[in-house]
Amino acid sequence: MDALSKDVNGFTELDASSLAVGLPEGLMGNSEVGHLNIGAGRVVWQDVVRIDQTIKKGELGDNKVIKETFQSAVDGNGRLHLCGLVSHGGVHAKQTHLYALLKVAKELGVPKVFIHFFGDGRDTDPKSAASYMEELVQHLKEIGIGEIATVVGRYYAMDRDKRWDRLEIALKGMILGEGETAEDPVEAIKARYARGGDKDKDEFLTPIIFGGEEARIKDDDTVFFFNYRSDRVRQITQVLGDVDRSVLPDFPYPKISKLVTMTKYKTDYPFQVAFEPQRMDNVLAEWLGKQNVEQVHIAETEKYAHVTFFFNGGVEKQFPLEVRDLDQDLVPSNKSVATYDHAPEMSADGVANQVAKRLKEQRFPFVMNNFAPPDMVGHTGNYEAAIIGCEATDKGIGKILEACKETGYILFITADHGNAEEMKFADGKPKTSHTTNKVPFIMANAPEGWSLKKQDGVLGDVAPTILAAMGLPQPEDMTGQSLLAKDLKRNAE
Repeated sequence: MDALSKDVNGFTELDASSLAVGLPEGLMGNSEVGHLNIGAGRVVWQDVVRIDQTIKKGELGDNKVIKETFQSAVDGNGRLHLCGLVSHGGVHAKQTHLYALLKVAKELGVPKVFIHFFGDGRDTDPKSAASYMEELVQHLKEIGIGEIATVVGRYYAMDRDKRWDRLEIALKGMILGEGETAEDPVEAIKARYARGGDKDKDEFLTPIIFGGEEARIKDDDTVFFFNYRSDRVRQITQVLGDVDRSVLPDFPYPKISKLVTMTKYKTDYPFQVAFEPQRMDNVLAEWLGKQNVEQVHIAETEKYAHVTFFFNGGVEKQFPLEVRDLDQDLVPSNKSVATYDHAPEMSADGVANQVAKRLKEQRFPFVMNNFAPPDMVGHTGNYEAAIIGCEATDKGIGKILEACKETGYILFITADHGNAEEMKFADGKPKTSHTTNKVPFIMANAPEGWSLKKQDGVLGDVAPTILAAMGLPQPEDMTGQSLLAKDLKRNAE
């Protein structure tokens, strides 16, 4: 890699974090998002960023589904329930999104807005709900709308393990008013903390009821769930929205007018969605199939999902002319160790050998692979092991480069995010997380006169560059830019 990095014409750097890959500003990239962007050939905007940007532009009230949902509450019985996780953790929901929704409700004149506050405590400090509630109450006063109806921990309201008894506890609070009644939501949460038990932390808060019977979810009410991450609100919307109530068949559900969700919680759920999933048509793997190009993707077990599911646009789909020979192209990871710093080479050599084999077959115009050690060993925080893992990866790249030279393939090398290049903090302590550093993008064994542009490239530019190198058209859906420059004069010489 050192030698390839010194090739001025075949080396550039790409942004692999933050808004450049569709993540919130300042957030480090990750393997899933990185492979999505590389394979899609565009910036794949995460739901949270799409919502954030809409709010920043002052356009949330223009969202057709939100506007119609809130207006239906106005035209109906005047009652709207906003349900979701309230914290600044940013993993499942954002408190700022709730504030923006309240402002839209105020603008549209919704008479009654009830908030069902799910306590966090997993992605935040275990006793931070009181401060989040205090902030929320202040915003309710400033915006001039909304009242707290229920406080309940995510352990109950956001169960995803089919522990329906937990969910029933949350529903009994939100719908039937079963739980501890209180007047002041901030003081009520603080009183729970004062008990000092583990079950009195945010995640495990049993229902606290405010507003009595009036604030419960009733017949003909409108319900909006504002979590943007789907997995932990599927169960509660499944039963409340009458998708499948066989799991709690005897519960006295209200006949609500409408249930709407911020994002798509499950493909077969019938609810209206405020922010539909970004369309991912004509990702690289799909487009190559349409161009009659055979392809194969290779990785060890730890990263095979990344070169298939994520690289292919986040779908469990094998596109036409995409070969998946699991006996060959899925190289087993070493399962004899608890963490990979005990075997930092991982299966890099096996992956390199399989890639070289596929290249020498000269059957596939497109061969791609993932090397796992720099990421997986980087996460252990073991500096010496990371060096060994990177050396094993470097050796594997060398094998592939030699095979490319033998067979005439052009080699492109990049990374989905930063990690092993920065293994220690300034104070010398181990660093196990990803980084926001730019990643290399290298082209080797290319025709004379070819080079990579030094512009502000992103991971979404990789696929367009590959298509340009293969002489294939770029689909309109693929909005990334090719970084390939061809000096035709030099090439002719």
